[in-house]
Amino acid sequence: MSTYTEDNRKVTTRRLIEMKQRGEKISMLTSYDYTMAKIVDQSGIDCILVGDSASNVMAGNVTTLPMTIDQMIYHAQGVVRGTKRALVVVDMPFGTYQGNSKEALSNAIRIMKETGADCLKLEGGSEIRESIERILTAGIPVIGHLGLTPQSINKFGTYTVRAKDDAEAAKLIEDAKLLEEIGCCGLVLEKIPAKLATQVSKELNIPTIGIGAGNGCDGQVLVVHDMLGMNQGFSPRFLRRYADLHTVMTEAISKYVEDVKSSDFPNDKEQY
Repeated sequence: MSTYTEDNRKVTTRRLIEMKQRGEKISMLTSYDYTMAKIVDQSGIDCILVGDSASNVMAGNVTTLPMTIDQMIYHAQGVVRGTKRALVVVDMPFGTYQGNSKEALSNAIRIMKETGADCLKLEGGSEIRESIERILTAGIPVIGHLGLTPQSINKFGTYTVRAKDDAEAAKLIEDAKLLEEIGCCGLVLEKIPAKLATQVSKELNIPTIGIGAGNGCDGQVLVVHDMLGMNQGFSPRFLRRYADLHTVMTEAISKYVEDVKSSDFPNDKEQY
């Protein structure tokens, strides 16, 4: 399979807005380490999200809440080293920006300085306005995140679709416009009705990236382990699996075990 080479310029936040303006869809995937980021970047992805979903797929936690800033920095450092073209976006983990805007700015600066990332992503709307505004004053780009916000799972109590009722939908629209107004450069919309996501995308000048939000968004994001079929225990409606690496990997490892047990590996050509 050939590498995407139509435009190898570094993707910036400005370029994302330009892509929206000309109707070009934005592709985003997660990565959490150097090797995966290098593969994803060379495949032509526009944005790589170092998500706090690493808590689930890398550490085996049930929620994203246990993720620490040190862990996010560690994952982001490897991803940045493996990325040349894509815009690298890093999630600010739970507890690093809610409630105290001064701490939010300090944590944001630390992430940017220690990782070399291009942008940060924060979950929430008007509730975290002060933190976002303070971070933006330091010249740090911010992508918002509305709809299902996993860091608030204990408040929601469920991972079901959000903003199905009129009141919550109206609040989401209001928050989306607020985030654009205060200076966010993009917005992730997670697990909301497709009609609502389309409406928000049309009413905003900044690009929207959907996950479980339909094809009316300006781009799409998936967790790379999910779309590659490495994680077989997660099968929401919005997920399309582009490979079955779980089967490929288990078969390869099983064959390795068999060859070691039978003394077939290493053979004469594989030793010194």
